[in-house]
This record gives sequence, structure tokens and C-alpha cells, in this order.
Amino acid sequence: MEPRRPAVLLVVCALVLGEAVAVAALGVAWLVDLARGGTEIPGAVVFLVVCCAGLAWLLVSAVRAVLRGRRWGRSLLLTVQIFLVLMALGWMSVGGTPWSVGAIVWGVATGVGLLTPPVVAFTGGPSDGGAADAAGSSR
Repeated sequence: MEPRRPAVLLVVCALVLGEAVAVAALGVAWLVDLARGGTEIPGAVVFLVVCCAGLAWLLVSAVRAVLRGRRWGRSLLLTVQIFLVLMALGWMSVGGTPWSVGAIVWGVATGVGLLTPPVVAFTGGPSDGGAADAAGSSR
């Protein structure tokens, strides 16, 4: 029997899925702008759309891994949160907006959630088996 997922893990996963939706929406917005001919540099916009699609896919994959008790997902998500907070701090330096403050709060809340003892215990383990190792089963 697999151990129960901590509630804080489910909250963190919801926050990260919100990030994935936001990144995907940004990619779609750029794609619509490209289709309408509203850009002078289509190559750069195509690159940004592909990057948005890749990041959204990576975030969803990491959430799936964390929900399965894998450590690598937590590491990747924490790295993304660090970059989010650093970017938002940069935005604050050129004129703070509610968006930049919101990004800082979102990133810090998600990062702290990833580092809480129940999440670390669920997603950690000496063999990276996570929840399955904790239950005594093999993969």
C-alpha cells in the first residue's frame, strides 16, 4: 500500500500546475500574435513559443514525478522556483508591480512547501524510490 500524499504536497502541485498553465498561456498568446502578423521577429517568437511549451511540459512532468514520490521532481521544481524569485526581484528593481510581488510570494510559498518535512519524506529516500521505498515495495 502506498503512503498517503501530504496535503502540503497537493497544494504545492496545484501551485506548480498554475505556473504551467501561465507559461502555456503566454506561449499561446505569442503564437496568436505571430499568426496575426503582430511581430517583426517571427523567429524569436517561434523560439519563445517552443520554450514555453517545453517549460510547461517539464513542470507537469515534475509534478507527476513528485506525486509518485520521486526526488528528481522536487529538485527541478525547487530550481524553477529559485529562478522565478530571482526574475521577480529583477522586475522589482526596475519598478515594482503587484505582478512581481505576486511572483515572489508564489515562488517562495512553493519553494517552502517543497522543503517541508512531509514533502521531503514523501519524495526522498536513499534509493530515490520515494513513496514506494517507504511502503516497502519495489518498482
